[in-house]
Amino acid sequence: MISLRQQAVLAALNRDTRKFERPKDALGKPLAISEFFGGYTFGLSQIKEKLSKESYDVLVTSVQKGDPLPKEVADDAANVIKDWGMSQGATHFCHWFQPMTGLTAEKHDAFIQSRTSETGQTIVIEKFSGLSLIQSEPDASSFPSGGMRTTFEARGYTAWDPTSPIFLMESVNGKTMCIPSAFTSYHGQALDIKTPLLRSIEALSKQAVQFLKLIGDIDITSVHATLGAEQEYFLVDRALFATRPDLLMTGRTLVGRASTRGQQFEDHYFGSIPSRVLAFMHELEQELYRLGVPIKTRHNEVAPGQFEVAPIFESAELSSDHNALLMDLLPKIALRHHFACLLHEKPFAGINGSGKHNNWSLSSQKGDNLLEPGRTPHQNLRFLAVLATVLKAVFENQEILRLAIASAGNDHRLGANEAPPAIMSVFLGQNLNEILEQIETGKDIESKTESLLIKLGASKLAVIAKDNTDRNRTSPFAFTGNKFEFRAVGSSANIAFPVSILNASVAQAFEDMTKKLEKKIQSGEKRDDAVLSLVKEVITETKMIRFEGNNYALDWTTEATKRGLKNLRTTPEVLAAVNNESCFQFLIQQNVLSKDEYVARYNIILERYIKQIEMEAHTLLEIIDTHVFASLESELSRLVTSNCHQGPRGLKAKKLYGDLSQAKEDLEKEFTKTLDEHDELKKAHLLSDKVLFNMQKVRNLADDVEGFVSDQTWTLPKYRELLFIR
Repeated sequence: MISLRQQAVLAALNRDTRKFERPKDALGKPLAISEFFGGYTFGLSQIKEKLSKESYDVLVTSVQKGDPLPKEVADDAANVIKDWGMSQGATHFCHWFQPMTGLTAEKHDAFIQSRTSETGQTIVIEKFSGLSLIQSEPDASSFPSGGMRTTFEARGYTAWDPTSPIFLMESVNGKTMCIPSAFTSYHGQALDIKTPLLRSIEALSKQAVQFLKLIGDIDITSVHATLGAEQEYFLVDRALFATRPDLLMTGRTLVGRASTRGQQFEDHYFGSIPSRVLAFMHELEQELYRLGVPIKTRHNEVAPGQFEVAPIFESAELSSDHNALLMDLLPKIALRHHFACLLHEKPFAGINGSGKHNNWSLSSQKGDNLLEPGRTPHQNLRFLAVLATVLKAVFENQEILRLAIASAGNDHRLGANEAPPAIMSVFLGQNLNEILEQIETGKDIESKTESLLIKLGASKLAVIAKDNTDRNRTSPFAFTGNKFEFRAVGSSANIAFPVSILNASVAQAFEDMTKKLEKKIQSGEKRDDAVLSLVKEVITETKMIRFEGNNYALDWTTEATKRGLKNLRTTPEVLAAVNNESCFQFLIQQNVLSKDEYVARYNIILERYIKQIEMEAHTLLEIIDTHVFASLESELSRLVTSNCHQGPRGLKAKKLYGDLSQAKEDLEKEFTKTLDEHDELKKAHLLSDKVLFNMQKVRNLADDVEGFVSDQTWTLPKYRELLFIR
């Protein structure tokens, strides 16, 4: 009889490459990307074309100031939006929001209202009111609130965010018009991930503009964060995925012996994309282009079965929404091609995990990149000042930035196989780091190759490096010429949260820099001299956060400790370190999170960590009982039948059985202790220190069993099948 594993392997081997139609014009000619890009979106520019000038001006003013939208204008906008949606075939609409699950949520309503006729018959008409556009009221009781509200307090409100385009989501049998929204409680508390992001963007602009005006940029009226989030993921055949209880339940393999071939030949990275995977990528990109997501890059990643998709830079709030859309679409499109898409940070042991490299920068309303050296002395002085501000932000808020990327999945990834370690540090590159050191010591900067440097002229510096940095894959926060790459974010994370924390940190640093610079200028220092003096102070104070070497090296862990940097390796360690108001006071000061909102997110991170590890432990114990022991017992039975049970293999089988039984018993004892612990933080520490340790012991023995029993006996798809059958 053929086993489920063998059936899954056969199914995977016999897949056909899915074909689909590209958008075409009336003559059947395939359209260029630019011709259908954003075709399923309806943003402010499209609304402007349909709405009266008076109504549009009121709408824009409302967006900019956060004022309520008058009913008449809301109704006008709703009619315009409804007409567009229905003309595209939409029958329903929803407020698309991002609760604190890290995922997206939606509740669909039809474009209809009803009335009763004189004969008592129900009549429906297509209608979409301004109130339906602006606000919806989903039941909030079942979403995570982190203790901000009790179950009976069910009211929650979604509010339209006009800065993000409305879009259509197409399924097999219809289309739904999705309205990007924020999600708040009855009392106005943020119940989502997006609201703090919007607040952080406002805070960052306010504080940055004040500082920049003080240093002479009086024409800058707003500053916004730009973002490009690279998304890594794994693809495995859906039949193989379905026969792995661990992947199905937890997103990662809890057992699995490394295949003899992994990534040691370094031949998968940027290699030829398998045809079935490429077909998936084509369809994914087509859907994203329709939704206005500017996907630029696709390629094989380092590990077998691992891939990456990356967009062009956008404003941080739009980039965040687009990445959430991407995470929605990845598994949906994958299923059409009989793949399962794995977004877990470490689905397979012994090979690369998956991250989400957030390329972050700052731009003025004029389009100037504030993290790029310029062509004038003032632009370069501004660059140094902004760079110093970011260093200050990371240095002073390293624990909260580590919290922003904390999860059970990311704990497995950080510090291994090209993922940065848990120690927050900043990489600037040799040349730029030398310049900062020379500013710090007051020495004249040595001459450099002219093509790599821009003269500062009247300022007291001689030269500064432009785009002259190598990439440091081991750094969690690396400067790459005109942006920072926040590499430590996990692949399954909603990027709005870490970007909110980063924005808020930089906003606070700008506010502090403004106060210090004002004092220097008031004391009689010339402006440029005061700016350079402040830069020198900051780069001296933050020197400990800069590291140019190999973050994986054991020496760096020792060195970081001497520097006073925190090595918060696990989520429970992070939570213990940030459980005081002094750590998150800047979030309150910048109006990004209230104390209650911060505590809620702290509680949710803690709760999700506990639930994840508990689920993994339960799943592992089930797999050991129903798969690993069953396979080992079948092997023992075969050895008895062949009269080999007293030989070397028989003795080894018995030893494996005894060792695995003891390890499983030890795990169950430690796991039971954690279930009896009522202090949540203590429980998390027990799960991290005791349960995960014993889970690894059980796994090691299970992997030994996999390598011992006959291939026919083993019931779970192996790494070689999961990673190499595509």
